[in-house]
Amino acid sequence: MTRRIRLNAFDMNCVAHQSPGLWRHPKDQSHRYTELSYWTELAKLLERGRFDGIFIADVLGTYDVYGGDDTAALRQGAQIPLSDPLLLVSAMAAVTTHLGFGITTGTGFEHPYPFARRLSTLDHLTGGRLGWNVVTGYLPSAARNFGEADQLDHDDRYDRADEYLEVLYKLWEGSWEEDAVVRDADAGIYVDPDKVHHIGHYGTHYTVPGIHLSEPSPQRTPVIYQAGASTRGTRFAAENAEAIFVAAPSKHVLGQTVSRIREALREAGRDPYSARIYALATIITDATEEAAERKHREYLEYASVEGGLVFMSGWMGIDLSEYDLDDPIGQVHSNAIQSAVSAFQEFDDDGREWTVRDIARWAGIGGMGPVFVGSGESVADRLQEWVSQTDVDGFNLAYAITPGSFEDVVQHVIPVLTERGAYPTEYVPGTLRNALFGAGDRLPQEHRGARYRLGGNGSTAYPASVRRPDLTVGAQS
Repeated sequence: MTRRIRLNAFDMNCVAHQSPGLWRHPKDQSHRYTELSYWTELAKLLERGRFDGIFIADVLGTYDVYGGDDTAALRQGAQIPLSDPLLLVSAMAAVTTHLGFGITTGTGFEHPYPFARRLSTLDHLTGGRLGWNVVTGYLPSAARNFGEADQLDHDDRYDRADEYLEVLYKLWEGSWEEDAVVRDADAGIYVDPDKVHHIGHYGTHYTVPGIHLSEPSPQRTPVIYQAGASTRGTRFAAENAEAIFVAAPSKHVLGQTVSRIREALREAGRDPYSARIYALATIITDATEEAAERKHREYLEYASVEGGLVFMSGWMGIDLSEYDLDDPIGQVHSNAIQSAVSAFQEFDDDGREWTVRDIARWAGIGGMGPVFVGSGESVADRLQEWVSQTDVDGFNLAYAITPGSFEDVVQHVIPVLTERGAYPTEYVPGTLRNALFGAGDRLPQEHRGARYRLGGNGSTAYPASVRRPDLTVGAQS
């Protein structure tokens, strides 16, 4: 049986997302990121291609590790200037019917109470097509601009994120009963007060005694995305994530990462396939092999080595300006993205050790993922080969130029995959969660968030007549 390949589009509300320097290409339209029409046109294109969704990254700081400041980042337009991702969703949802939206926000710099309302609002407005990518932050510049000396240590950030998610699950899953909104005009009752409950959260980092401000949205909890692949990040993902994004420079590294995630899901009491795993990749394709190779060579002429090192320094937490370009990566501890360091300490499929120069070249197009170059047929071959040999579910596609890279995939690759039975001919209707898993709109019972439902595992349903603010949904804080 041919295994289905899932595709997700990877973008950011900025210019140089994953391919620094390519904004200079005459066909690149990323400078239109401030125009609503760019995003609505892209959403319609992706829906024509039956992508699962668009995943919009975000950071709350500048890449200032390289060279010790943000000069190079500004010069290269490396994810700066940068706009808010959440404000794009309503417009894209209005011009599409099925496309999902994965939005990135961090747990370190916004209180969970107003954030819960914001995501519930978007889940309502999209008809349940919202996902949230949970990030704990990794840029020291973000911490400084919020009044902190630096980021918390890597694992401490995840400990705080655990409680952040606990507060959100309580608000989304356990504050409003399903039939709390009665809209009884005759009785003059819009909401039955006995069916709305204070969550009574008093924890280490957060105090949230009250009720959720929003009525239950189609999914209640949006689909939870996560992109951390460190040991602690994997454990966090296994307990919370329903879609997991990973980046690996080779099939060898990717296969190990996917296997580790599947095992972590099993250890968390979940089915090892209860989360969709997407690997970062960039596709450069055309009608023929020769045309695709020419396009790739042309793109490489615009790729910025400095921009690549700016990104890699920020992702790895290492100032690569201090290294010679021919130095091996070596054994380096990073307080930023530990998985990035681990990936490049591995040997690639050819058995050679990576150097700083290799990283600069690699990051020139597509960030830390592979670049597949070729005709639609040969790229489809590569995608199916990687899925077969690594057990990954699909690919989170970055672009070399936008929207051109996505247009090329829709034109050349998707028809081949569809003809081979490896790609759907139509969307599964309904919410994003149902589209991903075909099992309904709400969190499955074995998910961590389900225990915070009224009457869920580990929780006690509220007596209808009791609404004290010290009541706690689910496990005690």
